Amino acid sequence: MQLKPSDSVQIDAFVASIRNINDVGLSHLHALSIAVGWPHRAEDWQFLRQVGLGIVALDEIERPIGSAMWFPYGEDVATIGMVITSPRLQTNGTAQWLMQHVLGETRGRNLRLNATRAAQRLYLSLDFQPEKTVYQRQGTVRLSVATREREVNGVVRQLQDQDVPAVIACDALAFGVSRHAVISALFAHSSAYGLFREDKLCAFALCRPFGRGHVVGPVVAANDEDAIAVVRPHVLEHDGMFLRLDTHRESGDFVAFLMENGLSVFDTMLTMSFGKRLADFVPDEANPPVTYALASHTLG
Repeated sequence: MQLKPSDSVQIDAFVASIRNINDVGLSHLHALSIAVGWPHRAEDWQFLRQVGLGIVALDEIERPIGSAMWFPYGEDVATIGMVITSPRLQTNGTAQWLMQHVLGETRGRNLRLNATRAAQRLYLSLDFQPEKTVYQRQGTVRLSVATREREVNGVVRQLQDQDVPAVIACDALAFGVSRHAVISALFAHSSAYGLFREDKLCAFALCRPFGRGHVVGPVVAANDEDAIAVVRPHVLEHDGMFLRLDTHRESGDFVAFLMENGLSVFDTMLTMSFGKRLADFVPDEANPPVTYALASHTLG
């Protein structure tokens, strides 16, 4: 039987304690992510606090030295993210202690996370299993001629509030479980485009402010052509601006489209699972929609 970790732990010469993430000021959380070079703004932290749960480790004078969050989807699934430890404490077990708390809070759920290269050893030690590489593509958009002139098989239009139920249902097929609360919250902060054929939503892409500019995601489609069709309007709208998109796709027409418009690979992460594997969530139907771009590393 797994024992519950203590609410305090000796770290070097001081004792660290656990605090609910909502009880810590945004400026302190923002400083924590800046310290490890993550692009999150205070606004991005606030959004994550609104849709998820989390803890923060504090030193004896209540400075944040680490964080971890989790995002429940239904009764059986959660994603884990924002697992950060202060650079000076990354080799002394702080992250392991935080993860023990998270695993206790999410016990019984199938878990997913996206691990940096530095954190993969930690998650392997906790029995997370490797799944897929995430390619973080970003850059200043430089529109190609082909993108300007590209034709679409179907009708692409901007999505409205009445389209949210269809977006949630489409995302649930691709993700494997409904994320209705998170998708609704993302929709409220995003510009959204959908591809329709015979009045049926076949693909969609959201785009919102994040970090240095904007991030496109989630993107859900059944094939490269449809994914390009819904991402293209966001690319057109951000010509000359910084854009980011995180995808499991390594090659193909979708990746070629991103490359020809200035989104090159900046970094990679590893999607990992605990419990059911990603393949266990694939719907039993022909040509189901899949996630072409993550909502974020944290939300999956």
